[in-house]
Order: sequence, then structure tokens, then C-alpha cells
Amino acid sequence: MSRMSQTLRRRWKWLLLIVPVSLFVLVEGATFVYIHFISPDPNPHLTFAGADAAPSSSDPGDPALTAAGAIDGTWTVGAASKVQYRIQETLNGQSNEATGKTSAVTGQLTLAGTAVSSASFSVDMKQFSSDEDERDRQFQNRIMNTSRFPTATFELTAPIELTTIPDNLVEITVHATGTLTLHGTAKTVTFDLLARRNGAHVEVNGTIPVTFADYGINNPSGGPARVGNSGDLEFLLVLTK
Repeated sequence: MSRMSQTLRRRWKWLLLIVPVSLFVLVEGATFVYIHFISPDPNPHLTFAGADAAPSSSDPGDPALTAAGAIDGTWTVGAASKVQYRIQETLNGQSNEATGKTSAVTGQLTLAGTAVSSASFSVDMKQFSSDEDERDRQFQNRIMNTSRFPTATFELTAPIELTTIPDNLVEITVHATGTLTLHGTAKTVTFDLLARRNGAHVEVNGTIPVTFADYGINNPSGGPARVGNSGDLEFLLVLTK
């Protein structure tokens, strides 16, 4: 074999090695840039906001300063309420977090004495938005099929015992059990709730883990994105009597 042929052969071997390595570096680099500089940041977890305006009275006996003041009755979901999904995904081997949210929430709960005697809520699944057009299209069609299943609902199936009525802005944790209907499938779920009275509002915050297969939901994986078998459904309900 001539020296030129040997040289060309060595160069081809290097090219066969360099090309795939270069492609890998380019893909990884492009994914990093997309996740950290192009893709919108995931929404923060839903949590209680600041307190409402302070009551005008400073008298500790003023009912406005305590959750025991006229708390019995029906409380209705207000415009500040939100529901959002949170899913952990992998893009070309790199971790990313996908979120989408909506304020299209309706419903109510009833308080009687030291118990939540009933509660039911509904979410318009067509109103979820993630600031990613392609993700929203996948969510509305292939994943959640919102044209067929436009709403998700939750209905309390057992009273929530509060033991005592906490004072204004005092947070309590309670357990809730009810029926979650998602993608046309109803399942019994039990989860923790964080609740408080904030001036004229009752606020409820929590997360419900969702295993996709339990509700007949297609795994969200698609293209370079790989997703596990579950995600979280977060909610923040701000209710007014």
C-alpha cells in the first residue's frame, strides 16, 4: 500500500470518529441553549401570596381578625385561583421541567362548625397554557384530548375535620379524600391540603400526584423529550363567602 493510501485511510478513520462526536456535542450544546436560554422558565410552585390588607381594627376580639368570625357557609372559587401541571422531562439526556397553568377554575366548598362538609371543583382543560405553542398543541390533542374531555373535576367524598378554627393567616395541614375525574376517568385520591383564612378569603393549596396510565392518558413523551410515568397537578384556590 502506498504512503498516500495509508495517509488517506488514517484520515478517514479520524473522520469517522470526529463526525459523530461533533454531532453529539452540537446536539448537547443546542439542547443546553434551548433549556437555559430559549425555553420559558417553568412556573414557580403555587403557594400562598402575601396577606390581604390589614383589618381596620386592632382589637384582638374583632371577628375580622380571627377565622372564627362568620366562617360557616358556602365559599366560592374566585378569579385569583389557579391550577397547573408540572412534569419532569429529559431532553437529549438533560433534565427539564415542563409546566402549564390555567385560571379557568370554578367550584365551592361548604364549612360547618369545624368541618368542610362538601366541596366540588371544575377546571376547563382547554384553557391550559405553557407559553410553548407545540407543547400546548400536544397537551390539547394527543395527550389530554380536550375536545372529548374538556373538563377535570374533583368532588370531596368525606368531610375534612379541622379540629379547631385557626386564627387569621394561621396555616393548617389537613387530609382530603375525594374523586378526581381526569381524561374521562374517575379515581379516588387522598392528599394533603394547606389551608388558611386570609381576611375575607379562605385559601387552599396542594398537589395531587397523577400517574398517567391510571387515567388512560398517553405518555407525554414525544420527539427528543422523554417523560416518566407521572406528573403533578398543583392548585391554589382563593375562595370568597
